[in-house]
Amino acid sequence: MLGGQPVIVLKEGTESTKGKTAHDNNIAAAKAVADAVRSTLGPKGMDKMLVDSMGDIVITNDGATILKELDIEHPAAKMVVEVSKTQDNECGDGTTSAVVIAGELLKKSEALIEQNVHPTVISNGFRLAANEAVKILRGIGIEVSPTDKKSLRLIAMTAMTGKGVGGERNSLSDIAVEAVSSIAEKVDGKWVADIDNIQVEKKHGGAVSDTKLIKGLVLDKERAHPRMPRLLKGAKIALVDSALEIKKTEVEAKIQIRDPTQMQMFLDEEEKALRTMVEKVKASGANVLICEKGIDDLAQHYLAKEGIYAVRRVKRSDMEKLAKATGGKIIANLDDLKASELGAAEQVEELKISDSDMTFITGCKNPKAVSILIRGGTEHVVDEVERGLHDALKVVAVAIEDGIAVPGGGAPEIEVALKLRDYGQSVGGREQLAIEAFAEALEVIPWTLAENAGMDSIDIMIELKNAHMKKSGKNAGVDVENNKVSDMVSAKVIEPLRVKTQAIQSATEVASMILRIDDVIASKRSAAPEGPPPGAGMGGMGGMPPGMM
Repeated sequence: MLGGQPVIVLKEGTESTKGKTAHDNNIAAAKAVADAVRSTLGPKGMDKMLVDSMGDIVITNDGATILKELDIEHPAAKMVVEVSKTQDNECGDGTTSAVVIAGELLKKSEALIEQNVHPTVISNGFRLAANEAVKILRGIGIEVSPTDKKSLRLIAMTAMTGKGVGGERNSLSDIAVEAVSSIAEKVDGKWVADIDNIQVEKKHGGAVSDTKLIKGLVLDKERAHPRMPRLLKGAKIALVDSALEIKKTEVEAKIQIRDPTQMQMFLDEEEKALRTMVEKVKASGANVLICEKGIDDLAQHYLAKEGIYAVRRVKRSDMEKLAKATGGKIIANLDDLKASELGAAEQVEELKISDSDMTFITGCKNPKAVSILIRGGTEHVVDEVERGLHDALKVVAVAIEDGIAVPGGGAPEIEVALKLRDYGQSVGGREQLAIEAFAEALEVIPWTLAENAGMDSIDIMIELKNAHMKKSGKNAGVDVENNKVSDMVSAKVIEPLRVKTQAIQSATEVASMILRIDDVIASKRSAAPEGPPPGAGMGGMGGMPPGMM
């Protein structure tokens, strides 16, 4: 107040929510997001059907996909959605776990705020607990060699459990391990597996069992000309990123032809230029031409006459993968095309898959880019298989890069929770309350796994804790296949360490950030400016001369 007058700082219509109300609103929004995906956790989790405003349907139990498709408005809820995006980018799997842990951390902190524990103290306690949790997880890690395909296959199978892949988990796991092993490379003594080098093509039709790995590349493109050979053995592949067309001038230019004979000369010159381009391709020894840009109709005709298989308008990303798969180099100028720049493959073939013709470049020696062709009964099945396969590819890549796995089935969470309680006592003070709350929050994972499988969560939790109290029981987890507590390593359920550490770190960071917010200031959305009603002029009011306004 200034001299009895209120000082208005914010624009009219701006809403401000302070203190406890702001905390409660943010925590409630984050919990709502976690509850939305909680029932999808684990092998026996349920699916969600998402229908958008256009009527398009997505059926999935992938946490990241569900939250991406939901049109979320609340700012705190959007922050929790970011956790699932990060988890998906970093690890592929564990998206639902990360969101559920974040929701549970906020739920536990709500009780602490009620007991007058300051949000900053809770936030510090959570951070200490997260750092200790990562150390504990490293301590229970199992080494996985990048060449140990048996363990990598188990990691892929664990990631795909409960995804809509039907009974094809075994074959898809083999495909995932083979694909990632092909593209994994050792750089400066470290393994690197970039799954961007694995091209995934989807075609509905057939069954999920028809999904296959191609040691080469599949292009969703047909031959440029019907008279080109449909099948070529011993392919020498030219990768060109310039057009086989007559160049247009940079500046606007006109050519005036007054004599009909000059017209023919002009056309002959164009034809000659195109023929020269094709001759350059032929001279290099190439019998397959993959072009990033267009190929003129006449050039297509000459290529077909020479028996060269040509594909045009190929995506840049596919060109780069082709270079890695075939060992060829992408050429910008046809004059630079030499035999040494060509890629090699055993065969190039055009096949009709579903309703489109596709080019298969197969039999590449030691390819550093490969393709997976996903098949399935309907479009929704193919999409869900792709999501499951993406998770499997990513976790195998992460396992190869890090070389450490942990048991699944909620075993690491229980182990961490029990050890964090001891750690909390060594820290003392009010932070101890936050560390204990963090430990309780982690127990939500095995609890939910048991709940979603129709088991008695309380009995399972007691059994798990008793098992973990013994030295030999650190691998005990929820065996949802047999509805009991089992050793997860013996049950062949293992996950990469990074899936767990990333989920805990991301969930802790977002929970701490939401806890520290004590004021939400929301501007009013600006409406579109309203113009004068149609026909309204600047004249005077009815019955009054203009001068009387």
